[in-house]
This record gives sequence, structure tokens and C-alpha cells, in this order.
Amino acid sequence: MSIVVTGATGHLGRHVVEQLLEKVPAEQVTAVVRSAGKAADLAARGVRIAVADYDAPETFDGLFAAGDKVLLISGNEVGRDRVGQHRVVIDAAKAAGVALLAYTSAPGSLTAALADDHRATEEVLLASGLPYVLLRNGWYHENYTENLAPVLEHHAVLAAAGEGRVSSASRADYAAAAVAVLTGEGHENRTYELGGDEAWSFAEYAAELSRQTGEEIVYNPVTPEALTGIMTGAGVPEPAAAAFAGADVSIGRGELVVDSGDLSRLAGRPTTPLAEAVAAALKG
Repeated sequence: MSIVVTGATGHLGRHVVEQLLEKVPAEQVTAVVRSAGKAADLAARGVRIAVADYDAPETFDGLFAAGDKVLLISGNEVGRDRVGQHRVVIDAAKAAGVALLAYTSAPGSLTAALADDHRATEEVLLASGLPYVLLRNGWYHENYTENLAPVLEHHAVLAAAGEGRVSSASRADYAAAAVAVLTGEGHENRTYELGGDEAWSFAEYAAELSRQTGEEIVYNPVTPEALTGIMTGAGVPEPAAAAFAGADVSIGRGELVVDSGDLSRLAGRPTTPLAEAVAAALKG
């Protein structure tokens, strides 16, 4: 039996593999990657590397074995047929008779277009008859803290979220929840709504940046159309920019406040405060 992680060299996948290696022997972990070179460090530590691509179904032939536990990390290419990509993995897992397939989805309350592929993938997974876990991940702190340069340059946080609040958490927090499911028992056919312990507004985020930098950083609410234009002007493809602006609209409606407590319960600890993520990003 192996614990198999797809997208294992991605931002979330690396956190999952690292935390798995703290709990199980390396030879029990399989990292599914598109490029073996990017996983050379994991291979050197004894992790089994499997090269496969969501867009090439034949690469998943024979990859899984009966009894495996699989984490399907959703594709992140907006505008691609992500449901079709995910179906490739689900079909291969079903054919092999895996013991569990966990999928990183989106909060059940999210109505933005970004959630459409996740809802459709959930339907495919449930129809497969596989033992499943839906890990409905909320927003990541890193969605904001990884790109602070323009915020610091212009001394402004721009968002189309009005006074909406976000229950974000760190990627490491969400990875801890996935690891708990993959290494624990009794999670079959469960849905977990995952979000940070504390919700925050963009005005509070700007205030935290001001506090930590010693400079005045303000929150400038804009319309979704204006935000889309700003992002495309900065080089973001229009479909992605529109999707992100749509997510802000959902934030304004309160759809990304997740107060289930599932994330901290699964992780076995409180989630990472936004202030801590900001501090790490400013040091980095």
C-alpha cells in the first residue's frame, strides 16, 4: 500500500509530501509529477517518483495499486478542461481499486466560476463509487502574501470584495489536514469544509501590513470590472483575471467565511494567523 500524491512538486503538494515524510517511511509515499527532475530531491530521500500528466491518460495506466490512498490535488490551469483532467485520475484509481481518493475542492458555499470545476469533479468522484474524502479548501494566505511587491510599491491593497471577510489559512495548514486524512482512519465518504480559525477583511489586512512595515498601506475597494482590467494590464490572462475578480465578489457576499472548525481539528492545532504569514513574507 502506498500513499500517492498527485501534483507533488506544486505549492501544496510539496507541503503534503514533506509532512507525510514526518509520519510514514519514504518508501510508502509516491509522488506523481510531470517532471522527474523537479522531484530529484524527493527521490534522493527514498520517495517513489511516478511521472504522469493529467492530459495524458495512458501515463496513469498501472500507476495505482489496490489499497492505495490517493490525494488528487486539483489542476490549477484556469481555462483548461480540469474536470476531464481529474476524471483521468479518478478512472485510473477506480480501475486499480484504491482504498481512498481524497480531492482538494473548494468551499461548498462558493458560487464563483472558480468553483464550477470543483463541483463537477465532486460529481464524477461520487459517481465513481470510490471511497472518497472531499477536502474543500478555503483560500490560502499565500494568495495574498506571495505577491506583496505591487502592494508595497503602491501602498495599497486592491480588491473587489467590499467589506467581505476571508477565512484563509496557510498551505501548510491545508496540507496537515490532507495528511491527517491520508494517514488516519474513519474519513471515508466524508466532506470537510476547511478554512482558517480567524476571518479577516481587506481593511484589516491593509492595517496589518501597515503595522508590520511601518508604512501607511490603505485598502482601495474597486469594482470587479476595474480589478479585471488592472490584472490584465499587469499581464494576467483575461480568463484568470475575471475568475479572480469573481472570487472577490464571492468574498463580498461572505462565501469564503468558513467557520466549521474542520481545518484546525484535522490539523490538530490552531491554523496559522494571517499576521504570521505576512511576517514570513516580508522576511522572505
